[in-house]
Amino acid sequence: MELLIMAYALKTACARNIIGVIPYFPYSKQSKMRKRGSIVCKLLASMLAKAGLTHIITMDLHQKEIQGFFSFPVDNLRASPFLLQYIQEEIPNYRNAVIVAKSPDAAKRAQSYAERLRLGLAVIHGEAQCTELDMDDGRHSPPTVKNATVHPGLELPLMMAKEKPPITVVGDVGGSIAIIVDDIIDDVESFVAAAEILKERGAYKIYVMATHGILSAEAPRLIEESSIDEVARWW
Repeated sequence: MELLIMAYALKTACARNIIGVIPYFPYSKQSKMRKRGSIVCKLLASMLAKAGLTHIITMDLHQKEIQGFFSFPVDNLRASPFLLQYIQEEIPNYRNAVIVAKSPDAAKRAQSYAERLRLGLAVIHGEAQCTELDMDDGRHSPPTVKNATVHPGLELPLMMAKEKPPITVVGDVGGSIAIIVDDIIDDVESFVAAAEILKERGAYKIYVMATHGILSAEAPRLIEESSIDEVARWW
């Protein structure tokens, strides 16, 4: 809100260009329509344009397609050069490491790191537990049907819970350092579950690296109690 107020003040003061530097673009995970939810990222882009911004500089958008929500230029900078340098300089014996994607969605990012460092790649499939998106709440509940007639003897079908495959690792991490790379560390349950399965598969040290370290709620405590040895974030 403060950014919108400042941008609008500059707009009313006849500023020619208003550039916003937003390292972490908020609500970037909410860039897709899910059931009855809204695309908050699109709303925020419209608000920034209405307030008067003419250019935005940000880091590692969760989805590059988010740039299409804006009516003005967006520079999406990359933190990977700094994280790659950190791996090479701060992780002892990094040549014995394997880059890990904690989900198939993160495989492209992990593959980029693995190719540039000339390291092996592993991908984690499946889910250890239900995520927030799978819970039934007011936002995702079915719409109310008015003037509906219920016939005796007929029952409405129950909502079936999503069946998820068991968590597994594709790739060899035995006797290696596992480096999990992603763009955002927010809720860490998936990172903790990934670290546990990597430890079971023989990884002797586990790093988590990301551009944005949000670390919401109980995230620091969960990390301390997990098999994760170190967390590195650019911002």
